[in-house]
Amino acid sequence: MKIAFTTELPKEGFQRLFAKDNGDGRFEISDFPEADVLVCTFDYKVSRETIDAMPHLKLIANFGAGYNNIDLEACHERGIRVTNTPQPVIEPTAELAFALMIDVARRVSEFDRAVRSQLLEVSRFDGFGVMKNLSHSLYGKTLGILGMGRIGQALARRAKASGMRIIYHNRHPLSPDIEALYDAQYVDFQTLLQDSDFVSLNLPYTPEVHHIIGKPELGMMKRNAYLINTARGAHVDEQALVEALKSGIIAGAALDVYEFEPHISAELLQLPNVVLSPHTGTGTWEGRIAMCENVTDNILAFTANESNKMNIVL
Repeated sequence: MKIAFTTELPKEGFQRLFAKDNGDGRFEISDFPEADVLVCTFDYKVSRETIDAMPHLKLIANFGAGYNNIDLEACHERGIRVTNTPQPVIEPTAELAFALMIDVARRVSEFDRAVRSQLLEVSRFDGFGVMKNLSHSLYGKTLGILGMGRIGQALARRAKASGMRIIYHNRHPLSPDIEALYDAQYVDFQTLLQDSDFVSLNLPYTPEVHHIIGKPELGMMKRNAYLINTARGAHVDEQALVEALKSGIIAGAALDVYEFEPHISAELLQLPNVVLSPHTGTGTWEGRIAMCENVTDNILAFTANESNKMNIVL
């Protein structure tokens, strides 16, 4: 079976795939036109044209939990199976979301820039002092999680350990036993926006939730609240966010994803009350290797006709 890769990935994650015969002949790496399997990353657009140019394609093994980079309609028409890697992304993404919360509230990146500017003589740093450089604590604050799936729950676990109150909104409430794990309370969307000190977006992207956070929603948030987005950039109306940050409608934001990624608004780059990260939610060495191994699992299960062992999208 021939496999094409859109991106160079850690080889150690594919050792089981290429080390030996796995029952259907030795797997080999090939160019796109000859491939039976395409391993693609979330930043690679698998369009109808790409799919049409691969006449032997049977499986798209997506490297990532999200799959809006793939034309699923074209895959459905061809009977092409699509899989993803949801499990390995959970802890790294929740970890970054929590790090961004700390960073923006405690002004870590802002202070880092200020201290360095003194050394670089770019601008004046106001120095040290008891009532200078104050920030806000997470302890005792309310975290509103929009999308209390596996990543949202992993974030809730960290937040609870730090003394935060957890509220959340999903299309449907979680079971009482899961809520009890995090002392989490289900609320409606408007209440989540109005009551949260931190609003974290942890929901998958679909057209229905495009710009779920826009000017009206930002206006419902507390003036001292922070928006955290490690999900998808198109969840947020980026221009509305810029205006809210500039005018003090909310206190700040921490973003790992952007509406027009990889382009980042020039205004966001200039604002001191926003922390920016280059879509690194799953970007750890451990996470990348685990994702490769999950892709391997999906490919081996596909060739063995064991659909119950696959992370099936389509």
